[in-house]
Amino acid sequence: MNSNPSPERGIWKIISASSVGTLIEWYDFYIFGSLATVIASQFFPKTNPTAALLSTLGTFAAGFIVRPFGALVFGRLGDLIGRKYTFLLTLIIMGGSTFAIGLVPGYARIGFAAPLLVLLLRLMQGLALGGEYGGAATYVAEHSPPHRRGFYTSWIQTTATLGLFLSLGVILIARHSLAPDMETSIKKFNDWGWRIPFWVSIILVAVSIYIRLKMKESPLFAKLKTEGKTSTNPLKESFVHKANLKMVLLALFGATMGQGVVWYTGQFYAQSFIENVCKVDFDQSRTIIIWAILFATPFFIVFGLWSDKVGRKWIMMGGMLLAILTYRPLFNQLQAITDITHSKEIAERKEIHTKVVPIASTGNVIRTTTTKNYFDNGIIATEVKTDSVYTSGELGLKPEVKTSKLLSMGIYWQIVLLVFVMILYVTMVYGPIAAFLVELFPTRIRYTSMSLPYHIGNGVFGGLTPFIATLLTTIYTGDKLVGLWYPIIISAVCFLIGVVYINNKIDPDVND
Repeated sequence: MNSNPSPERGIWKIISASSVGTLIEWYDFYIFGSLATVIASQFFPKTNPTAALLSTLGTFAAGFIVRPFGALVFGRLGDLIGRKYTFLLTLIIMGGSTFAIGLVPGYARIGFAAPLLVLLLRLMQGLALGGEYGGAATYVAEHSPPHRRGFYTSWIQTTATLGLFLSLGVILIARHSLAPDMETSIKKFNDWGWRIPFWVSIILVAVSIYIRLKMKESPLFAKLKTEGKTSTNPLKESFVHKANLKMVLLALFGATMGQGVVWYTGQFYAQSFIENVCKVDFDQSRTIIIWAILFATPFFIVFGLWSDKVGRKWIMMGGMLLAILTYRPLFNQLQAITDITHSKEIAERKEIHTKVVPIASTGNVIRTTTTKNYFDNGIIATEVKTDSVYTSGELGLKPEVKTSKLLSMGIYWQIVLLVFVMILYVTMVYGPIAAFLVELFPTRIRYTSMSLPYHIGNGVFGGLTPFIATLLTTIYTGDKLVGLWYPIIISAVCFLIGVVYINNKIDPDVND
């Protein structure tokens, strides 16, 4: 059945209204991951920083794991009552949960209740996001002329990356604006200022709600509703009927599974690797991602537009293949150009601060902090070692060593280029995928059918990438690149299935 969406001249208003809300939801969702190291120190015991970081990444991943459940709940609502009101509801839930995370007291005040509350709110975020993307992508696609569907839906695809961009920007602004001098400002940010990006979200959500209230229902869905042809049981039609279930499984294992791991490797795991393995300065590690995102984002539109001309399949498969072949060389280069293992120390400054702290019934503890500066090949590395020695003869804690590297501009831009290449792969797999998913499923069950494989692929396979990759590096400590085998293997499986079973034919009409 041919579809007749609203006139093309109104499409930009529709895209803008849908994109603003989706961007804000991604912003809300990604603040948590962008602040993983700070949140680890706030909501988990500080005795084991690695365990705290893994716990934080696990909580971050939990939000992804529940996204498929959100897709089922809100996808069903979207196919029953409409696109507009469903993703208005998801926006309210996301905004409220994000704001509440900024209010939760830390572990030092309420103990294990702190991480439990954060986990609960994180799950609410995941449920909300599970209903958001499918609604926004479906809404734009159902307003788009068939021959331009890849181009118009690709604007929605930019919102996930721009949401990460916005979260990083707000974090850096907050981190630098809390006090006149940098040292005090950073201390305040680590103590309480990290909450500001969470609080800011409530303002952004209010603006988006206002915009979305003015939106009209999708014309294709409104027509079905007027004719009494909407689905009475979208879940059954989507996942019990054999023909549609086959398309759901193909979407998951032949497209979204690989797309998800490429997305999170190129942006989140890249940032985690640069900060935690390469030990690059906090600000630089984030501005590197910001610049790479800024340069790469237009390619979402380029590949979305191109997919209208040559088909969705080979662009997505090409991005996965490039990731499979080049991830290890790219990350190895990141590690190599920031390595100072063989450096010669040409400047060393020791500042030893000793403070005696009375401890009841166990004597006193002496804490010493030693700071060393190294300069090598355009990198200034600062190593801070904190040690505790108990004067009563008891064993002290294992010394804590923190290293931070400040990169010269030459090395800095080399890393920006490497991350840009990884995000370019993201634009290849992600730019065309909204149009690809929309065209697989009929209007009456589209919200439900496309949301589930998308959020399993991205939420489960993709969202687990930083956690699994980091976990693998703690198990196999001899290979800093071992974590990359997870996205490489998942991408390879998806690539093979997609190449064999996905049809590259462009259907000029929405699948009705």
